[in-house]
Amino acid sequence: MVRTPLTPEERERGERLGQLLRESRGGRSMTEVAVQAGVSPETLRKIETGRAPTPAFFTVAALAQVLGLSMDELVARCAPVAA
Repeated sequence: MVRTPLTPEERERGERLGQLLRESRGGRSMTEVAVQAGVSPETLRKIETGRAPTPAFFTVAALAQVLGLSMDELVARCAPVAA
């Protein structure tokens, strides 16, 4: 199966998601948050750095729960920026 290349908007949204997760983590370590969410630290690292700009829904939901973020907040903060 060939994966369609991501659009610039999708990459930008992934970068915003990564930044939001980093900021929300605060002083907690990447490993601590990843383990609590049931994902690997490498997965969280890829999301936070934008190398995985389209993570699975349940991965994002688990991270949001651990970080005290609502899905509504995630959508609002990661939505495309109006020009």
